[in-house]
Amino acid sequence: MASLYLSDELADARPGARVEVTGEEARHALQVARIRVGERIAVGDGRGTIARGVVAAAEPGVLAVEVDEVVHEQAPTPALWLAQGLAKGDRDELAVQAATELGVAGVIPWAAERSVTRWEGAKVARNEQRWRTIVREATKQAIRPHVPEVASLATTARLAELPGLVVVLEPSASSALTAVPLDGVERVTLVVGPEGGVAPRELELLARAGAVLARLGPEVLRTSTAGPAALAVLNARLNRW
Repeated sequence: MASLYLSDELADARPGARVEVTGEEARHALQVARIRVGERIAVGDGRGTIARGVVAAAEPGVLAVEVDEVVHEQAPTPALWLAQGLAKGDRDELAVQAATELGVAGVIPWAAERSVTRWEGAKVARNEQRWRTIVREATKQAIRPHVPEVASLATTARLAELPGLVVVLEPSASSALTAVPLDGVERVTLVVGPEGGVAPRELELLARAGAVLARLGPEVLRTSTAGPAALAVLNARLNRW
């Protein structure tokens, strides 16, 4: 299955039914991907349901699929989240894209003390929407049943209030990520700092709130790499890979 498109009209999807992809999704399928009648594609609702079938009609603005298979997948537990420090250029966006491909349940834009990039005023809503577009497109590329949630811009104090297990990736930490206990945890949030790392005051605040500091390995990874690398480690530990 090479293509996944998203639609909200999957409530009654079942083998033998016809579902439609419309709007921008249909435009992309027809004009960019050049999907044609007879090709087999998948249509997902981003909430766990994927319908597969053959394209029966391809007209301007509408792609109709004759469904022959429907799967419903529950989101895995524990849910893996990424709190990504805002970073220069597109490094934070690269982290969000890769994290989505690696199965993250949600991402949190974090205004860290050492973040050079700042979201202020109208930039907040615009950039949050940019991240939603990134996770949506990466979800389709990865053919994932669930589109990750994009939370609102968070402060360090807000991260300290998150539920579940919070793991701050810190190269100087004494414990390795592979040694952090995961039994009975329903949610794990990985915290990744910006280019300059997590500031001492932030480490102290998060640690006081119960966060665990953990290192990945001897190398110091870029902010765009650390989160995806940590997600890969957790995927392996949780037998998802």
